[in-house]
Amino acid sequence: MGYFMAAIYDGFMDATEQACLRDWRAQLLAGLEGDVLELGAGTGVNLEHLPRQLGRLVLTEPDRHMRAKLTARVQRLGREAEVSGASAVALPFEDASFDAVVSTLVLCSVPSLEQSLAEVFRVLRPGGRFVFLEHVGAPRGTSRRRIQGLVDPFWRHAAGGCRLIRDTERAILDAGFELDAVERESMRKALAIVRPSIRGVAHRPS
Repeated sequence: MGYFMAAIYDGFMDATEQACLRDWRAQLLAGLEGDVLELGAGTGVNLEHLPRQLGRLVLTEPDRHMRAKLTARVQRLGREAEVSGASAVALPFEDASFDAVVSTLVLCSVPSLEQSLAEVFRVLRPGGRFVFLEHVGAPRGTSRRRIQGLVDPFWRHAAGGCRLIRDTERAILDAGFELDAVERESMRKALAIVRPSIRGVAHRPS
């Protein structure tokens, strides 16, 4: 499954990238500085949007097939980056070691949303920024949320553990972050069940 997902991922996402994700990534990532950690970097789509002048750039990707594509893109773009196979639920980095953590279309598929956010909080320096772009559950009580709930048990097995009904914004607040900005918007050209999304910036309180 990992090989198949890695092979089709960029092509499958291309229409949505062109419709909205490319611009959203550029807006979110342009101002990052210092030491930056990206969770679940996948095939490395964010690399062209991440500033080149960073103190340290670490890209984690636990799937070996995705990681091979990520490593190839790092080399092709001539980026200075450390590529790690670490999982978001157990980051092998010291406390307060990064100025920013990036997560784009990752938290839907981590084994534990709560543990992953606890790890992000731990490795961020006080005042450090958590930059996120995630598809989420539709508002409760809507027909789309009901459809997501019905499809979710099957979808997560077919889509590498991806969950359709996570309340990621609430989980970010529950993890102790303070939200600086958040936008809720439909991901254009995506499948209807994954269109609800949030993106924005939170920080670890000083």
